[in-house]
Amino acid sequence: MKILLIGKTGQLGGDIIRNGGSHEIHAHDETTLDITVPDAVREAVSSLRPDVVINTAAFHNVPLCESEPLTAFRVNCVAVRDLAAICRDAGCRLVTFSSDYVFGGDKRTPYLEDDRPAPLQMYGISRLAGEHAALSTAPDSAVVIRTCGLYGRSGAVSKGGNFVDKRIADAANVRELEMSCEQVVCPTSTDDLSKAVLALIEHRGAAPGIYHLVNEGECSWYEFTKAIYEILGLDVTVTPVDRKGMSGSMRRPLYSVLANTKARKLGIALPDWRDGLGRYLAKRSGV
Repeated sequence: MKILLIGKTGQLGGDIIRNGGSHEIHAHDETTLDITVPDAVREAVSSLRPDVVINTAAFHNVPLCESEPLTAFRVNCVAVRDLAAICRDAGCRLVTFSSDYVFGGDKRTPYLEDDRPAPLQMYGISRLAGEHAALSTAPDSAVVIRTCGLYGRSGAVSKGGNFVDKRIADAANVRELEMSCEQVVCPTSTDDLSKAVLALIEHRGAAPGIYHLVNEGECSWYEFTKAIYEILGLDVTVTPVDRKGMSGSMRRPLYSVLANTKARKLGIALPDWRDGLGRYLAKRSGV
């Protein structure tokens, strides 16, 4: 399968390349293909004639979206709409990504694909707008994948590194650490996610629409941090703190666990989050 990948230097893009197998992947970063320049995207799609375009590019620094909402919407919505139109006109499929932050966190059971979104901040609003933009522009060929709490080998440059690597760096400098305990999520390894994404595009029965793909299970960021230190045998005391989901004046959902209902029906499932974390830490340590 010929794939045009946008966002090769990101955590997810990097793992899609590593796990791409026999697929012919032509990968770009923002220096070689800027998703906000539709003429450049159209030329790339027209010249390559891919079977699938996978877009992992996003403006996903959540606090920065509050102060730069126009940038958030330009990247997470307008560019996605333009990309969907280009893919539709070229007759190729589009796979693009969204977030657990499209939900408001009022549930206490995992969110299904057809649950009502209610984002609490500009990041989630821009992501939800991008979902609608993709699916309304290319309803017969667009797939939107919602996911949560990504961490992978390439880190997250816009956030100064991924959550796991930051906590390991913390352990080199402190013996005690406070971590929020009120947000319940499903941290997801991009190694596992990339394999599920590839399985989804290879599946003949995968219809267009929204899919949830996350590592199974749920935990708070406090529990996730504890697990990191326990697996690595690091002596750091982690104290749970209830911040009510607030980051300054910005709200985060208290519960944003996603249920992989549609993908599971196709036989596509990700491992438990503890399994994904253990394998990531083993690879990171060279074990």
